Amino acid sequence: MSKQYRITLLPGDGIGPEIIAVAVSVLKQAGEQLNVGFTFTEALLGGAAIDATGNPLPEETLEACRNSDAVLLAAIGGYKWDNLPRHQRPETGLLGLRAGLGLFANLRPAKILPQLVDASSLKREVVEGVDMMVVRELTGGIYFGQPKGIFATETGEKRGVNTMVYSESEIDRIGRVAFEAAQKRSGKLCSVDKANVLDVSQLWRDRITLLSDEYPDVELSHLYVDNAAMQLIRAPKQFDTIVTGNLFGDILSDAAAMLTGSIGMLPSASLGASGPGLFEPVHGSAPDIAGQDKANPLAQVLSAAMMMRYGLNEPEVADRLEAAVDQVLDAGYRTGDIMSEGMKLVGCQEMGEALLQAL
Repeated sequence: MSKQYRITLLPGDGIGPEIIAVAVSVLKQAGEQLNVGFTFTEALLGGAAIDATGNPLPEETLEACRNSDAVLLAAIGGYKWDNLPRHQRPETGLLGLRAGLGLFANLRPAKILPQLVDASSLKREVVEGVDMMVVRELTGGIYFGQPKGIFATETGEKRGVNTMVYSESEIDRIGRVAFEAAQKRSGKLCSVDKANVLDVSQLWRDRITLLSDEYPDVELSHLYVDNAAMQLIRAPKQFDTIVTGNLFGDILSDAAAMLTGSIGMLPSASLGASGPGLFEPVHGSAPDIAGQDKANPLAQVLSAAMMMRYGLNEPEVADRLEAAVDQVLDAGYRTGDIMSEGMKLVGCQEMGEALLQAL
């Protein structure tokens, strides 16, 4: 192989091991066709790590991820671990992994696949052709700002406090990721804020506007978050790339995801300034169907495609993976979550075999 990449695999919990196995098989085949090779290393995260070590993010896992070129995660969590103390829950392991790898940019695509357009709860004419990317700042804003907490006032009444804060450097680095993502797409970037009310949003708008001078090939626009939420439902096809802060991005990316009708089809990427990125499906671990060969592996495969495109700069491999997904859907293959009348119901393994045939 002319190119070789080290990939850390985090199968996690629930359906995770099933869907990541499919992604690995199609990655290998697509890579072989383009003279790209992979060395895969599995590591523990989430509930699986708790059961084995008592820690949702063992140090060995973090070290393996840091020493790789990219990290492919399946899913974590489940009912089994819901009642543990917060610091021992699977989700704490994921947050620790993001922090440990310095992942400040979350990329969430929302693309309507033509084969699944009727799965959306919105009218076909509204959503047909939607293809957008939400770039969310992941490690700052109101979720991390200080001071925060619940405090007693002088009168004894409790008062909850969270602080929305962004520095110029934090805004600039997420802005650059968004402008570069827009360059890889159709060259349109919409920055979402609340600059008419929030000082922190005014700084956000000022910095993004200033940054746009470095990207003359990208058309920049601005929307207040309330209007952006309305426009996502009213006319989503106007958007290509959206950049916004942590709180607004958390909300808008989920809203955009549901335009597609199936969260089980959506990948995501989390990137840092340097080092490996983390690539994972948006959906959860689905413990109720784990081990039953019912899981939909397509979001995991599309996450592997994002890994190749945005993490490893191998767009030809990404193109092949995405084309394979299109082909199996065109051929009528469906797992239970996206099944419709007249289609062929298959399990996780059979969907994987169909992808290999398409490749």
